Amino acid sequence: MSAAGESGVLTERSSRIIAAHRLLRRSRRAQAGEFLADGAQAVREAVAAERESPGRVREVYLTEAAASRNVEIVRAAFAAGIAVTQVTEKAAAALSDAITPQGLVARCALPDDDPAALLAAGPRLLAVLVQAADPGNAGTVVRLADAAGADGVILAGDAVDPWSTKAVRASAGSIFHLPVVRAADPLALVSALSDAGLSVLATTGAADTDLDTAARDGILELPTAWVFGSEAHGLPDEVIAAADAAIRVPIHGRAESLNLATAAAICLYASAAVHRRGR
Repeated sequence: MSAAGESGVLTERSSRIIAAHRLLRRSRRAQAGEFLADGAQAVREAVAAERESPGRVREVYLTEAAASRNVEIVRAAFAAGIAVTQVTEKAAAALSDAITPQGLVARCALPDDDPAALLAAGPRLLAVLVQAADPGNAGTVVRLADAAGADGVILAGDAVDPWSTKAVRASAGSIFHLPVVRAADPLALVSALSDAGLSVLATTGAADTDLDTAARDGILELPTAWVFGSEAHGLPDEVIAAADAAIRVPIHGRAESLNLATAAAICLYASAAVHRRGR
């Protein structure tokens, strides 16, 4: 394994480990243009992304124990020309905010963060999170969007950083499979989505139209951007008003509501099913 510029196994006092540790902070990620992918699943997908698009992964750090547990990942990293560096258990822990670090972390380049480029590609299905505050929810929705075959995810407004280690872990590697971008102004984004030919559907439990009716009336046949609010506060009224339609997921039993990830899964898969039938 390589430890270019510093000999031997890197410790938590190594300058490279100290620099990588700072990437746990959002401000440092933005300054450095890098983020950390923590855990075997995230690193596996990061390495696969490097093979498809060189320049995504800068370095892989792993402990001796993690190397023995993840031989195929290590081999794939070497085959992709990625620097693989052995680190101590303490150094690996310094690169993770997990309760039980796996001892395997990739330092990756932040991708382009441009909603305009995503919309110019002609997407048919997008997930939009407005003011999402929980990184676990954000990562889970990225994973759901990937599974449903969506073309991308947009986080709008004062939203969590999708490149935090918790969000990346929650995405289970899906964050390397589809574009994930941010937009500062949710209302301006709704306008841009409409201009790109997407039907903007705002989700709210107070909507008059439910998902079953939307499917029956052909609303889901259109290229669609599903817009979800934060779990605590939902969507702002002005975003709901700016959307093409407000849709609620019907609840047939006695449950009061659905959590964000569940509602997102139901809506995204409903659109995906309609789109597949229309092909």
